Amino acid sequence: MAMRSTITSRGQTVIPVAIRERFALGPFQRLEWLVETDGSIRVIPVAASPVKACRGKGVVSGQAPNPVREAEAAAARDVKGAEGRHL
Repeated sequence: MAMRSTITSRGQTVIPVAIRERFALGPFQRLEWLVETDGSIRVIPVAASPVKACRGKGVVSGQAPNPVREAEAAAARDVKGAEGRHL
């Protein structure tokens, strides 16, 4: 399935409705942009809590900083900041 959109002068674009519906994307949904070695770009929807989505997949060291708490705090700040913004 190939679809096109245009990038605005502010770097914004519209995700086609068929893609938004298929992947249940809504306002303030986070996306991850990946540049592949062949130069192509992939856009991946990020779970509401990417930290929780990755929980249990890594090795935890008792001496390391707690990235889970740091990421959850950053996500909470993002949500608070997004609530005051109107597009």
